[in-house]
Amino acid sequence: MNEPIRRKLEAAPVSSAEFFARSRARLSFDVPAGLIDPNIIPRTGDSGNDRMLEIVAREQPVRPAAVLIPVIDHPEPTVLLTQRSPHLSSHAGQISFPGGKIDATDASPLDAALREAEEEVGLSRDFVEPIGYLDLYGTAFGFRILPTVARVRPGFTLDINEGEVVDAFEVPLAFLMNPENHQIHNKEFRGMERSYYAMPYAERYIWGATAGILRVLYERIYLS
Repeated sequence: MNEPIRRKLEAAPVSSAEFFARSRARLSFDVPAGLIDPNIIPRTGDSGNDRMLEIVAREQPVRPAAVLIPVIDHPEPTVLLTQRSPHLSSHAGQISFPGGKIDATDASPLDAALREAEEEVGLSRDFVEPIGYLDLYGTAFGFRILPTVARVRPGFTLDINEGEVVDAFEVPLAFLMNPENHQIHNKEFRGMERSYYAMPYAERYIWGATAGILRVLYERIYLS
Protein backbone atom coordinates (compact mmCIF):
# COMPACT_ATOMS: atom_id res chain seq x y z
CA MET A 1 0.00 0.00 0.00
CA ASN A 2 1.07 3.55 -0.75
CA GLU A 3 4.08 2.44 -2.74
CA PRO A 4 5.39 4.22 -5.85
CA ILE A 5 4.38 2.70 -9.16
CA ARG A 6 7.14 0.61 -10.66
CA ARG A 7 6.41 0.24 -14.34
CA LYS A 8 8.41 -0.21 -17.50
CA LEU A 9 7.05 3.03 -18.89
CA GLU A 10 9.89 5.39 -19.64
CA ALA A 11 9.35 8.87 -21.03
CA ALA A 12 12.21 10.12 -23.17
CA PRO A 13 13.27 13.69 -22.34
CA VAL A 14 10.95 16.17 -24.06
CA SER A 15 11.92 19.79 -24.68
CA SER A 16 9.51 22.66 -24.19
CA ALA A 17 9.07 23.07 -27.94
CA GLU A 18 8.50 19.35 -28.41
CA PHE A 19 5.93 19.21 -25.60
CA PHE A 20 3.84 21.99 -27.12
CA ALA A 21 4.23 20.56 -30.65
CA ARG A 22 3.02 17.14 -29.49
CA SER A 23 0.14 18.73 -27.58
CA ARG A 24 -1.02 20.67 -30.64
CA ALA A 25 -0.82 17.51 -32.78
CA ARG A 26 -2.66 15.24 -30.33
CA LEU A 27 -5.29 17.49 -28.79
CA SER A 28 -8.29 19.34 -30.19
CA PHE A 29 -11.21 21.48 -29.07
CA ASP A 30 -13.85 18.83 -29.78
CA VAL A 31 -16.12 18.70 -26.71
CA PRO A 32 -16.80 15.08 -25.62
CA ALA A 33 -20.46 14.05 -25.32
CA GLY A 34 -19.81 12.67 -21.84
CA LEU A 35 -19.43 16.18 -20.47
CA ILE A 36 -23.24 16.50 -20.31
CA ASP A 37 -24.58 13.00 -21.12
CA PRO A 38 -25.38 11.13 -17.85
CA ASN A 39 -25.32 7.80 -19.68
CA ILE A 40 -21.61 8.16 -20.51
CA ILE A 41 -19.26 7.45 -17.62
CA PRO A 42 -15.79 8.96 -18.15
CA ARG A 43 -13.02 6.37 -18.11
CA THR A 44 -9.91 7.66 -16.39
CA GLY A 45 -7.63 4.65 -16.82
CA ASP A 46 -7.47 4.28 -13.03
CA SER A 47 -9.49 1.15 -12.24
CA GLY A 48 -10.18 2.19 -8.64
CA ASN A 49 -11.42 5.61 -9.72
CA ASP A 50 -13.52 4.12 -12.52
CA ARG A 51 -15.31 1.73 -10.13
CA MET A 52 -16.08 4.67 -7.86
CA LEU A 53 -17.45 6.72 -10.77
CA GLU A 54 -19.88 3.96 -11.71
CA ILE A 55 -21.38 4.25 -8.21
CA VAL A 56 -21.45 8.05 -8.17
CA ALA A 57 -22.96 8.31 -11.68
CA ARG A 58 -26.06 6.43 -10.51
CA GLU A 59 -26.65 8.86 -7.65
CA GLN A 60 -25.74 12.36 -8.79
CA PRO A 61 -26.57 14.53 -11.80
CA VAL A 62 -23.86 15.43 -14.24
CA ARG A 63 -22.04 18.60 -13.14
CA PRO A 64 -19.80 19.86 -15.97
CA ALA A 65 -16.59 21.56 -14.93
CA ALA A 66 -13.48 22.90 -16.64
CA VAL A 67 -9.91 23.41 -15.52
CA LEU A 68 -6.85 24.98 -17.07
CA ILE A 69 -3.54 23.11 -17.20
CA PRO A 70 -1.23 26.16 -17.44
CA VAL A 71 2.18 25.04 -18.71
CA ILE A 72 4.54 28.00 -18.37
CA ASP A 73 7.01 28.22 -21.24
CA HIS A 74 10.24 28.63 -19.27
CA PRO A 75 13.42 27.02 -20.65
CA GLU A 76 12.47 24.27 -18.19
CA PRO A 77 8.64 24.38 -18.28
CA THR A 78 6.54 24.41 -15.12
CA VAL A 79 2.86 23.81 -14.34
CA LEU A 80 0.94 26.40 -12.34
CA LEU A 81 -1.11 24.82 -9.54
CA THR A 82 -3.21 26.23 -6.72
CA GLN A 83 -4.04 25.27 -3.17
CA ARG A 84 -7.77 25.59 -2.56
CA SER A 85 -9.21 27.41 0.43
CA PRO A 86 -9.87 25.17 3.48
CA HIS A 87 -13.38 26.66 3.71
CA LEU A 88 -14.69 25.44 0.33
CA SER A 89 -17.48 22.85 0.19
CA SER A 90 -15.59 20.47 -2.10
CA HIS A 91 -11.90 19.57 -2.40
CA ALA A 92 -11.13 21.98 0.46
CA GLY A 93 -7.42 22.59 0.99
CA GLN A 94 -6.39 20.35 -1.89
CA ILE A 95 -3.89 21.03 -4.68
CA SER A 96 -5.77 21.80 -7.87
CA PHE A 97 -5.68 23.37 -11.30
CA PRO A 98 -7.38 26.74 -11.76
CA GLY A 99 -10.97 25.95 -12.67
CA GLY A 100 -14.50 25.23 -11.57
CA LYS A 101 -18.02 24.49 -12.75
CA ILE A 102 -19.12 25.60 -16.20
CA ASP A 103 -21.69 28.41 -15.98
CA ALA A 104 -24.58 28.91 -18.39
CA THR A 105 -22.96 32.18 -19.47
CA ASP A 106 -19.70 30.48 -20.51
CA ALA A 107 -19.36 30.16 -24.29
CA SER A 108 -17.42 26.90 -23.99
CA PRO A 109 -15.46 24.78 -21.50
CA LEU A 110 -12.37 26.70 -22.65
CA ASP A 111 -14.07 30.00 -21.80
CA ALA A 112 -14.98 28.62 -18.36
CA ALA A 113 -11.39 27.53 -17.68
CA LEU A 114 -9.98 30.91 -18.70
CA ARG A 115 -12.60 32.77 -16.65
CA GLU A 116 -11.90 30.68 -13.56
CA ALA A 117 -8.13 31.19 -13.92
CA GLU A 118 -8.69 34.95 -14.01
CA GLU A 119 -11.07 34.87 -11.05
CA GLU A 120 -9.00 32.57 -8.84
CA VAL A 121 -5.43 33.73 -9.43
CA GLY A 122 -5.66 36.73 -11.77
CA LEU A 123 -3.99 34.95 -14.70
CA SER A 124 -4.63 37.26 -17.67
CA ARG A 125 -5.84 35.68 -20.91
CA ASP A 126 -3.28 37.83 -22.72
CA PHE A 127 -0.57 35.42 -21.52
CA VAL A 128 -2.49 32.20 -22.29
CA GLU A 129 -2.39 30.27 -25.56
CA PRO A 130 -4.98 27.46 -25.37
CA ILE A 131 -3.86 24.28 -27.16
CA GLY A 132 -6.67 21.76 -26.76
CA TYR A 133 -8.78 19.63 -24.46
CA LEU A 134 -7.42 16.64 -22.62
CA ASP A 135 -9.62 13.61 -21.87
CA LEU A 136 -12.77 14.03 -19.77
CA TYR A 137 -12.18 13.17 -16.11
CA GLY A 138 -14.81 12.25 -13.49
CA THR A 139 -14.60 12.74 -9.73
CA ALA A 140 -16.26 11.32 -6.61
CA PHE A 141 -18.07 14.62 -6.12
CA GLY A 142 -20.01 14.07 -9.35
CA PHE A 143 -18.06 16.50 -11.52
CA ARG A 144 -17.17 15.82 -15.16
CA ILE A 145 -13.97 17.82 -15.65
CA LEU A 146 -12.73 18.84 -19.08
CA PRO A 147 -9.11 20.10 -18.82
CA THR A 148 -7.65 22.59 -21.29
CA VAL A 149 -3.91 22.33 -21.90
CA ALA A 150 -2.42 25.78 -22.48
CA ARG A 151 0.94 27.40 -23.10
CA VAL A 152 1.48 30.34 -20.76
CA ARG A 153 3.94 33.06 -21.66
CA PRO A 154 6.20 34.10 -18.74
CA GLY A 155 5.98 37.61 -17.38
CA PHE A 156 2.46 37.52 -15.91
CA THR A 157 1.58 38.63 -12.41
CA LEU A 158 -0.97 36.90 -10.18
CA ASP A 159 -3.67 38.29 -7.91
CA ILE A 160 -4.82 35.54 -5.54
CA ASN A 161 -8.51 35.42 -4.65
CA GLU A 162 -8.17 34.14 -1.10
CA GLY A 163 -11.85 33.27 -0.91
CA GLU A 164 -11.15 30.45 -3.38
CA VAL A 165 -7.45 29.68 -3.19
CA VAL A 166 -4.77 30.40 -0.61
CA ASP A 167 -1.69 29.88 -2.76
CA ALA A 168 -0.44 29.43 -6.31
CA PHE A 169 2.88 27.80 -7.13
CA GLU A 170 4.84 26.17 -9.96
CA VAL A 171 6.03 22.57 -10.24
CA PRO A 172 8.54 21.47 -12.90
CA LEU A 173 6.78 19.73 -15.79
CA ALA A 174 9.66 17.24 -15.92
CA PHE A 175 8.87 16.12 -12.36
CA LEU A 176 5.16 15.72 -13.04
CA MET A 177 5.75 13.83 -16.29
CA ASN A 178 8.28 11.41 -14.80
CA PRO A 179 6.49 8.06 -14.22
CA GLU A 180 8.85 7.33 -11.32
CA ASN A 181 7.00 10.09 -9.44
CA HIS A 182 3.54 8.64 -10.13
CA GLN A 183 2.56 6.82 -6.96
CA ILE A 184 -0.58 4.80 -6.30
CA HIS A 185 -2.13 5.33 -2.89
CA ASN A 186 -5.24 3.71 -1.43
CA LYS A 187 -8.15 4.70 0.77
CA GLU A 188 -11.55 3.32 1.67
CA PHE A 189 -14.61 4.42 -0.28
CA ARG A 190 -17.97 3.11 0.95
CA GLY A 191 -16.48 0.00 2.39
CA MET A 192 -14.23 -0.85 -0.54
CA GLU A 193 -10.62 -0.09 -1.23
CA ARG A 194 -10.03 2.42 -4.01
CA SER A 195 -6.78 3.55 -5.55
CA TYR A 196 -5.73 6.98 -6.73
CA TYR A 197 -2.62 8.66 -8.10
CA ALA A 198 -0.40 10.85 -5.94
CA MET A 199 2.65 12.91 -6.89
CA PRO A 200 4.12 14.36 -3.67
CA TYR A 201 6.40 17.31 -4.40
CA ALA A 202 8.39 18.84 -1.52
CA GLU A 203 5.75 19.78 1.08
CA ARG A 204 2.93 19.64 -1.50
CA TYR A 205 0.70 16.56 -1.67
CA ILE A 206 -0.65 16.42 -5.22
CA TRP A 207 -3.25 13.68 -5.43
CA GLY A 208 -6.74 12.66 -6.53
CA ALA A 209 -8.20 14.30 -9.63
CA THR A 210 -5.24 16.65 -10.08
CA ALA A 211 -2.71 13.82 -10.08
CA GLY A 212 -5.03 11.67 -12.18
CA ILE A 213 -5.35 14.35 -14.84
CA LEU A 214 -1.56 14.81 -14.86
CA ARG A 215 -1.21 11.07 -15.40
CA VAL A 216 -3.58 11.29 -18.38
CA LEU A 217 -1.49 14.17 -19.75
CA TYR A 218 1.62 12.02 -19.45
CA GLU A 219 0.00 9.13 -21.29
CA ARG A 220 -1.35 11.31 -24.11
CA ILE A 221 1.72 13.45 -24.72
CA TYR A 222 4.72 11.39 -23.59
CA LEU A 223 3.78 7.85 -24.60
CA SER A 224 3.60 6.85 -28.25
